[in-house]
Amino acid sequence: MGYAPVNRIVGTLRMGDSPKMGFSTSSRFLRTLALVRASDGALWTNILAELGEISVPMFNHSDFGKMVPARSGESPKDLREREFTMKSERTPRRISRRPGGRKGDLKTPPVLFEQTQRIVQRIQKSIDGTFLTYWTSEYGSICGNDVQAMYEAVRVVKPQTRITLFVKSDGGDGQSALRLIHLLREHVSHLTVVVPLECASAATMLALGADEIQMGPLAFLTPIDTSLEHSMGPVDPRNETAFVGQDEVQRVLNLWAKHSPQSDINPFQELYKYLHPLVIGAVDRATSLSIRLCTEILRYHMNGVQDAERIANALNAQYPAHEYPITPREARELGLNVKKLDPELNDVLLELNHLYSEMGQRAVTDFDEHNYHNNEIVNIIEGPGIQLYFKNDKDWHYRKEERQWVSLHVESCWYRCVMKNGRMRQTRLYMS
Repeated sequence: MGYAPVNRIVGTLRMGDSPKMGFSTSSRFLRTLALVRASDGALWTNILAELGEISVPMFNHSDFGKMVPARSGESPKDLREREFTMKSERTPRRISRRPGGRKGDLKTPPVLFEQTQRIVQRIQKSIDGTFLTYWTSEYGSICGNDVQAMYEAVRVVKPQTRITLFVKSDGGDGQSALRLIHLLREHVSHLTVVVPLECASAATMLALGADEIQMGPLAFLTPIDTSLEHSMGPVDPRNETAFVGQDEVQRVLNLWAKHSPQSDINPFQELYKYLHPLVIGAVDRATSLSIRLCTEILRYHMNGVQDAERIANALNAQYPAHEYPITPREARELGLNVKKLDPELNDVLLELNHLYSEMGQRAVTDFDEHNYHNNEIVNIIEGPGIQLYFKNDKDWHYRKEERQWVSLHVESCWYRCVMKNGRMRQTRLYMS
């Protein structure tokens, strides 16, 4: 090809002149080499063969990329294979362009699959049956896609007759809780739910489907009274739709009847000034749905329908606050089969929760006061040999005119982690 040895070229470039190559700066020369390398593999191989061993430190990596030096006696084919292997093993940092042409590294939460699997395997050896976990962060919730993710976990672990399910959640969709119980009951005849921490709202519904609930010293259930957002409902100071519950509406009516003077005015006439009639109807319907869901879930292991209805009504109407902590003692008084969680198992579950909480930390990348990116793992389902997690992956933009945050560039989805050949393999789990 007639190119000079590399030391001669470098020496010429250092003098500021390169008549043979026609360039006056090393950066331009390196950029040209990079272009040749990317566009013409055969020509690049010939250049390597002519130049011999290349010393990486002499190149400006920001202009040229990370060039792999040829080893003594290494053929061009072997060099290309080694370059490909090294490139595939690198984990590139995700770069994203944001409003206004901004470009930056996005923060991502850690995936601690190997650490959590060691604890899961440890628990699996100490219990009778199959161990599964169902965990949501404070920003996550029980939802419909969780049923498909749980099915994927059950399909892999193949439970036989018993499942021990670790539940930690602030709640979510009650209908999804019923579907989850139905899915698990299709595979086993006995379900135990272990609760070391909060198991609230729809998660309490989930616990109602267990033959046995084991609760630790930090554990609590909650009432299941329903509140909802409605398109015709009231708006809070942040310009967001406020939640309305049946208990709140009923208390207003009770106070009216107790303290207002006798008159022909219908209290609903005044209430309709603040709540649309359709909102009140929707709240009443949601309460009826919640009672029905609780009853159906309890009937998976309760023979008496009346007992199931009594517990369902108590959880929906007899507590003054949705966040009221129902302790193990009170849960037993309701008629639930609650037992003390083994202290050693409780401590191991708290250790597992610590790892999940680390995975669930919010990884926020700020661009300016009106734009940021959120990467956050909110739901985790895990069993021996498999972990599934849902990650919120989206931009947020503040619309001044509407005084609202809106999501953009949404790439949120479920991920599936398994061990293959001693290494974690992670794939996306698409659902519709």
